Amino acid sequence: MRFNPQDGLRHLDPLHWGLVPIWAKDTSIGNKLTNARAESVAEKPSFRESFAKRRCIIPADGFYEWQKTAGAKQPYAIVPSSAGGTPSNQPPLFAFAGLWERWKHPATGEILRSFAIITTSPNTVMAPIHDRMPVILDAGDWGRWLGEEAASQDDLLGLLKPAPADIMRAYPISPRVNSPKFDDESILTPL
Repeated sequence: MRFNPQDGLRHLDPLHWGLVPIWAKDTSIGNKLTNARAESVAEKPSFRESFAKRRCIIPADGFYEWQKTAGAKQPYAIVPSSAGGTPSNQPPLFAFAGLWERWKHPATGEILRSFAIITTSPNTVMAPIHDRMPVILDAGDWGRWLGEEAASQDDLLGLLKPAPADIMRAYPISPRVNSPKFDDESILTPL
């Protein structure tokens, strides 16, 4: 979701995952820029312009993470809480903080709009599973993040923190999630 200051509306548009900076020679750099670290997003050349001017929200009904174990990696589904403790202003979807960019192909003039998800340190739900998690914005902060309301760089950086643990739950799922040939809701069944 992006805010368009010309019409004053939020728009939900499909974007390519893997941010391709405006200065890139080709799109291959996007394969390395799927995530941006909150701690350096304002300074890294690949992200700083987007952080200053092109922020977005990525709606998600959950995400996966893999916990390293002695023998393999155990996949987990992380989803919004469905019982007790969910703040009343928290929608049933996660709102990941993201950055977007508009890249123009030098030969064809084709426009590619791409994005990256901002990650931060884990909260208490995520810490046993992984050392990073997406920044999940509270609904009350969406306007500031999208640029609908004035916000300083320090204000924006202050939003890039771990989400409260009570808005999510994590549970182990089948390693079938590792294969694209399994694309059905059964992969979300808790083990």
